[in-house]
This record gives sequence, C-alpha cells and structure tokens, in this order.
Amino acid sequence: MLPRKIIHIDMDAFYASVELLNRPDLKDKPVVVAGSRSRSVICAASYIARQYGLHSAMSVAKAKILCPQAVYIPPDFNKYRKFSAQIHSIFSRYTQLIEPVALDEAYLDVTNYNGALIYARDIAREIRQTIQAETGLTASAGIAPNKFLAKIASDWHKPNGQFVIAPSQVTQFLQQLPVGKIPGVGKVTEQKLHALGWHTVGDLSQVQLPILIHYFGRWGYRLFELAHGRDDREVIPSRIRQQISTEITLEENKNLSNIATHLPELAQSLYLIMQQKQLLGKCITLKLKNSHFQTYTRSQTFSSPIPNKEILLASAIKLINRMPDDSNQQYRLIGLGISHFDQHANQTELLFEKLQ
Repeated sequence: MLPRKIIHIDMDAFYASVELLNRPDLKDKPVVVAGSRSRSVICAASYIARQYGLHSAMSVAKAKILCPQAVYIPPDFNKYRKFSAQIHSIFSRYTQLIEPVALDEAYLDVTNYNGALIYARDIAREIRQTIQAETGLTASAGIAPNKFLAKIASDWHKPNGQFVIAPSQVTQFLQQLPVGKIPGVGKVTEQKLHALGWHTVGDLSQVQLPILIHYFGRWGYRLFELAHGRDDREVIPSRIRQQISTEITLEENKNLSNIATHLPELAQSLYLIMQQKQLLGKCITLKLKNSHFQTYTRSQTFSSPIPNKEILLASAIKLINRMPDDSNQQYRLIGLGISHFDQHANQTELLFEKLQ
C-alpha cells in the first residue's frame, strides 16, 4: 500500500491578518485581536506583536505590560468565518477529503488527486498561491505521509512557507525533534518526559511500550506510535462537533449570586450559536472559575434535545444552584456549554422553533 499524501494548511496569524487587510496602515505595528478589558485574552497576535512575546491565549493585562504600544482590534468572527469558507472552497478544487480543525487550519488528503500536478508539494504550493491571490492572506503548509507529521511540518517554515517530510525521511527527521513538538504534549508532560531523560523523539523511540504505559497510562500507547512516526488516522471530511460553549470573563470577581445574573446573557448567546450551527443537544454544562483559577463544573443530561433558550436558561439556573455556596468564594469566569448533539432532530426542531 502506497503512503498517503497529507497536507496540513495553517493560515498565518489568521485573525490578525484578516484585520490587517482593511488596515494596511498598521502593517508595521504590533497588532492584537482581543477585547480591550484587562481580563480578556488574545485571540491572535501579528508576527510583529509576537516579537514582543505576545501570543494567543495570553491575558491582555500581561500583553500590555510586554508591549504597551500594541494596537488592539476586537474580534469579528462572522468576518473570519466568511474568509474561512472562501479558503475551504479553494481546498475543494483539489480534493473532497478535507478535515477542518479550526477556522484557520485543515488537513487535506491528496493521495488520489487526479489533476495535472504530480507531487503533493506542488499541490500545496499552488493552494497557498491561490489563497494569497484570492484573499490577500498567506498560509503555511506541511506535507507528509500522515496527519501527525504534516501538522509538525506546517509550522517548520512559518510564515508563508512549506516543508515536506517524505516517507524515507521520517526516522531521520524525528531523531532530533524535541518532545515538546509532539501535538498533545503540553508543558507538564514535557517536563515529565525531560525528568525521565527523554528530550527528543529519538530518545522516546528507544523506550519500550510497557514503560510508557507505566508512566503515561493510555497516552503511552499514543506516544509510542508517534515516536515511531506512525499515525493511522484518516482525514475525515465531516467531523461531529463535540461541544459548543460561550463564556464571560469578568472585570471584577463576584460571588455566586452575583455571577448568576449573567446566565440570561449566556443562555441567549449559546442558543444563537446553536441556531447558527443547526445543532440541538441533550447535555448542559455550567463552568465557573474562581479567583484562584480553580474550575468547577456541573452538568445535566436530558432524554431529548433542549428545544429553546427558556429551557436552556432554566437548566443553567438549576446547575448553578448545585454549585458550592461559599460566601468567601469569588468567581472570575462563568461559562455555559451544550453537547450530546442529536444529529437527526436538529434541523427539524430548529425550523419548528423559528416558525413559532
């Protein structure tokens, strides 16, 4: 069986780059896409902003210390979704095996591509050139025999570049690759691997499977496979969304009764997302984060999909009443999510809801 030809396309600083299309006067300035509140977090940072240490998920408060001169632009996700749809339409000219990972990245399986181009690297280059010509945005690409390696490769020559890992190069490439580059290995796992004396994927490939299972449980199986460059996951065009959610980070900490006043807003926002995505779910989850960054969650699963925002809100109120009512407890974040989607009932019930 011939190796697959997988391309991972990753847009360069996507949200920030979209905003800069309309603001060319800011191209030489550090630009951040985020809310202006001190407790907001960065959605995206331009490459100039990254030179100051700014990155996505960093708090705006910290970013303003590192780079006081940064320009902040509020996110416009409707605009980003439109660009994402345009980019995905370009992908579809080359293959129907497209697996979106986020608005700004996707895997493409071009193994059975029947066009004029022979090599996957040329397909990736043409896709990137087309994206830039039709949207004004740049993208990076990784080309490899599986998703794991393609994901790593797309980050190798960022921004606006691409990198190929051929099947014959896999073992050599992985030898010196830091273990922190493995997708799914966070800081805690990386530190544990280092403490055990494993710093590169080459080191990890010498470790026997039972030892990895001993230290990492089920994740040990995955580490063993990846350390040998193996990843059998297929590119799946229709990924089933696991959960949708919305949350609010407060400017000031609040006690339980005061933070509960945000539930109507959250229920309204979440239900609008449900309508847009044409999804109805059976499981409601409420999340609170206290001033010490400890997270509390409460969930309830129903026998049938939740049909409207009134029931959504009523369920959320019941869940918050199940939270520990400690008068000394202060909360900084509240979130509401829904999951366990009914793939068959969604469109019919949402249509019925709109006709009421």
